[in-house]
Amino acid sequence: MTHRFVIQHPSLDPATVAEFHALLGRPPDRGDDASAIWERVAVDMSRAGELARRRGVDANLVPMSRRLADFRLIAFDMDSTLITIECIDEIADFAGRKADVAAITEASMRGEIPDFAQSLRQRVALLAGLDEKVLERVYRERLRLSPGADRLLAAVRTAGLKILLVSGGFTYFTDRLSSRLSIDYTRANALEIIDGRLTGQVIGPIVDADLKRETVLETCAAIGCSPAEAIVVGDGANDLKMMAVAGVSVAYRAKPVVRASTTYGIDHNGLDAILGLLG
Repeated sequence: MTHRFVIQHPSLDPATVAEFHALLGRPPDRGDDASAIWERVAVDMSRAGELARRRGVDANLVPMSRRLADFRLIAFDMDSTLITIECIDEIADFAGRKADVAAITEASMRGEIPDFAQSLRQRVALLAGLDEKVLERVYRERLRLSPGADRLLAAVRTAGLKILLVSGGFTYFTDRLSSRLSIDYTRANALEIIDGRLTGQVIGPIVDADLKRETVLETCAAIGCSPAEAIVVGDGANDLKMMAVAGVSVAYRAKPVVRASTTYGIDHNGLDAILGLLG
């Protein structure tokens, strides 16, 4: 029995803990209002997963030896991961095209559009002619950090990890988040702006799944760590390749295609639930 079993919810119901107590054959070794943890326990994850779905909690099985301090890098996707919105959808709202753009975004994140670059160009083209001031409005009025982001970032800094923000979104937002949150490395797409208006074009190589993966590997090399010492957090199909090279991957409120391929899943908690898994 080399694993610990963790259930988490912002308001963990004692009745839920009692059901897992019955399933696992003993009460949790420790816990609080948001989590319950069984140390060195054998778990039928099929049954535990079904119970977790029924009770609406996150349940993950973690090696006892795994700790946050074992890692050197944490990499985040931006849209719908580190932040609560899809920036391109909110920009499109100012052009009266949010529904059109959001439908493409959602299909791309589900993995239904295999060519991310093509889908991004298609969406960005619908933004042509917008005043660049719209970007500032989206940042100021609509962009919010995901719950628990501040607490998680503070903890990983204290543990000595470097922070990478790698996004299929736009540098306008990653640059501002980098300054605001003291993020060490960023990579994203640059919107072309001429005479104060978006042209509907992206400048330079598009940050797709392959470039996200390369960025994680390049950042690991730059700080002198193995990819096995990296944690990658994302939500969409475009994140799968960078997740695949990491020691730990976390699907945050993710599409099913992503959750099926990652180490851990968080659906009902904030990003700081990662601390409940790695400590």
